[in-house]
Amino acid sequence: MKQSALFTVSAPSGAGKTSLVKALLDRRPDEVTVAVSHTTRPMRPGEVDGRDYHFVDIETFEAMVEAGEFLEYARVFDNYYGTSRKAVETLLEQGRHVILEIDWQGARQVREQLPETVAVFILPPSREELQRRLSGRGTDDPEVIARRMADADREMSHFRDAEYLVINDVFDDALFDLECIVHNQSLKRERQEARYDDLIASIPAAG
Repeated sequence: MKQSALFTVSAPSGAGKTSLVKALLDRRPDEVTVAVSHTTRPMRPGEVDGRDYHFVDIETFEAMVEAGEFLEYARVFDNYYGTSRKAVETLLEQGRHVILEIDWQGARQVREQLPETVAVFILPPSREELQRRLSGRGTDDPEVIARRMADADREMSHFRDAEYLVINDVFDDALFDLECIVHNQSLKRERQEARYDDLIASIPAAG
């Protein structure tokens, strides 16, 4: 685990979080991975258990909560969603960085348990651009768009919780910024020492 880092990536809907994380995984599949969440919602057509989510019933999920098995969890409408501590630790032990795509509340829960977690927040270049993205094809009612913007405003107001801020204006630029954040963690002294332990062991102690 000394060689790897845990990242939370948060953003309002429409900021491009999922697309950026997917592109990062495509570029660095041997270095970065994501943790698959648990949920009690029904499986949708095309989804695969263990790939999209770990699908469990409510009784199983609540038992896991009682046993303290989640780094974070939340109830959204009638369904639970949560991140397993064991799953994250297993991935970190494999030496890869782990990303959690998560809202600000979940990110805060994770950092309370694992203070070394690196928090990243993604913002759009402007509220006007975000509204354009949320409007989609222009088929939604103004009330629906207004509700989406209100939800986005609530999410964006917590960007100060993060250590790193990525502005997704030009996608490739934002992806480069996200890559730099991840790579920066790889170069930290303690991780380089763990990665090159033979070299470090051969260097004499400072006089």
